Amino acid sequence: MSDSVEETPEQAEFRASARAFLADHAEPLSEINPWQVSGFPEDDDARAYFEHGRAWQRTLADQGWAALTWPTEYGGGGHPPWADRILREESEGYGSHPGFVGATIAMLGPTLLAHATDDLKARFLPSLLNAEVAWCQLFSEPGAGSDLASLATRAVLDGDHWIVDGQKVWNSCAQFADWGFLLARTDPEAPKHRGITFLLVDMTSPGIEVRPLVQANGSSHFNEVFLSDVRIPADQVVGEAHGGWGPTRTVLANEAAFIGRGGETPTSDRLRILAARHGGLDDPTIRQRLARIISRERLQALMGQRIQSAVRDGQQPPFDPALTKVLAAGTKVLTGELAADLAGPAAVAGPPSGDPEGTWIRAEVLNRFAVSIGGGTTEVHKNNLAERSLGLPREPGTDPNAAWKDVLRN
Repeated sequence: MSDSVEETPEQAEFRASARAFLADHAEPLSEINPWQVSGFPEDDDARAYFEHGRAWQRTLADQGWAALTWPTEYGGGGHPPWADRILREESEGYGSHPGFVGATIAMLGPTLLAHATDDLKARFLPSLLNAEVAWCQLFSEPGAGSDLASLATRAVLDGDHWIVDGQKVWNSCAQFADWGFLLARTDPEAPKHRGITFLLVDMTSPGIEVRPLVQANGSSHFNEVFLSDVRIPADQVVGEAHGGWGPTRTVLANEAAFIGRGGETPTSDRLRILAARHGGLDDPTIRQRLARIISRERLQALMGQRIQSAVRDGQQPPFDPALTKVLAAGTKVLTGELAADLAGPAAVAGPPSGDPEGTWIRAEVLNRFAVSIGGGTTEVHKNNLAERSLGLPREPGTDPNAAWKDVLRN
């Protein structure tokens, strides 16, 4: 919490209100298991964790603390940007967070605000914000991950419906979601970036099958989703038909900002507990490594805030969002290595259950790969930064103006 910066009377009053709200409704950080991980081998535990986050988002919305800077007509608070900062600062002593639904709100909300019709905004934003409707992202495909624009799921207009066929993969929490935001190829004659349409689909629609993917830790956070003759009303298009890459870029920018920002509780908090427990706080090299991680976490959070603020205001991000993703992937390597060094080999190679601290450490070591791959691989993001931000020559490739149907694909 920060009271050292001189605040206006309005800001001071808002801070006092935030403190009162959190004291009445949020779970103190001291009561939260610091070693909680979100990967659950049991489906019932995964569902309970998902619903716990959803309930907190509902509390935020019901009490007027969700999307503080969004327009009031869609359930937001209509506050200046400083409101988000103050609530975030006051929330540092609490463990309540919206979990996965917070990620989809961060990705889809600004996209609808920037690209959707007024009718779609009024229809979907309030229920997105209060978590009455949970969403999932239906973007990646077996042959279109980091090169998302090469996607092959197709949609054909039939009267007042799009008929969709294809396969999506790595869809987080799709088994729990009510709706999905989906990319489909609607004009194979156009170049790959210009023949995509951004659609909103009810996950209970006939023809949708969700198959969980079991990960190495036994959880099924990810899924593959099959779509067979799925009918989507034509008025559920975000942006223009065949012009879905614009909304997609908005989602990807906010996804990179969200990944870069990290979890609700900084990883460095857990690392400080480990350092104190294993005598590392007396070691100047450990303190230096902790300071480096804390500095990177703070920088990532500030970068994410700037990106989301710009997108919310209808402006271009002040820097390439890929930078936050690359920074976050590097930070996760540092946190995993420090956790393993502090606890020693026994924690890393310990039993799979009955050891919450060891479970968290092992997850931290492995999560470097998840962060590096999720939201587009770090390697692809580095290429994008080199080309878009540094002006380096593009990698050799097929003609970007060639029709999608004529481009070689795996």
